[in-house]
Amino acid sequence: MMPAASTCTGNREVSARILLIEDDGQIADYIARGLDEEGFVVDRADNGRDGLFMATDREFDVVVLDRMLPAMDGLSLLKAMRAAEVDTPVLMLSALGSTDDRVSGLTAGADDYLGKPFSFAELLARLQVLVRRRTGTPRMQDTVLRCADLELDRLSRVVRRGGRKIALQPREFRLLEYLLLHLGEVVTRTMLLEAVWDFHFDPGTNVIDVHISRLRRKIDDGEGTMLFHTVRGAGYRLAAD
Repeated sequence: MMPAASTCTGNREVSARILLIEDDGQIADYIARGLDEEGFVVDRADNGRDGLFMATDREFDVVVLDRMLPAMDGLSLLKAMRAAEVDTPVLMLSALGSTDDRVSGLTAGADDYLGKPFSFAELLARLQVLVRRRTGTPRMQDTVLRCADLELDRLSRVVRRGGRKIALQPREFRLLEYLLLHLGEVVTRTMLLEAVWDFHFDPGTNVIDVHISRLRRKIDDGEGTMLFHTVRGAGYRLAAD
């Protein structure tokens, strides 16, 4: 049975979500920024304890795991993940690059092992392999995301609704892209702060409300079907119902 015309569907084969567990802020920023530019959604933890909680509490396509972490080291974290029957692919990063170090990492449950220093191009290629292996699809992502008659082209960075071109600021574009990657899901303020603004704390401002309000006006005003929904006390949802 074909879906109704008003149903939101993402025209993508993989929505790749990465958990990056790395305590070196400079390296973490470098990786997260590069992955963000490639269209990945990146969640971050800077210690093993928080990383283990996130890895066992949420769904990810790949975990990028530093071996030497505070609170809990990478090998212990990885063993705890596998003991909890979390089968998310893990790419381990480490300055310890001897054969014995690689073997111990792979034996603990890592799917791949990359020594530091590394090139981002190699990291990206290895992640693409792990995502394809997990999802069984040949592509990381489609370039066009859709919800009803709303269309976002990730390459040309053009947004249209019903053929009407909508001009968005870069942050508005990123916010809409994130909502489209989570069609029908309630997206919390914390998720938006981390994914769109790269804040890992509450800045105490209404920056999200302001941007959502602007997007709502640009996309929903004058339209018969409202796509932006506020879920009181929880967050926001993009859907055509």
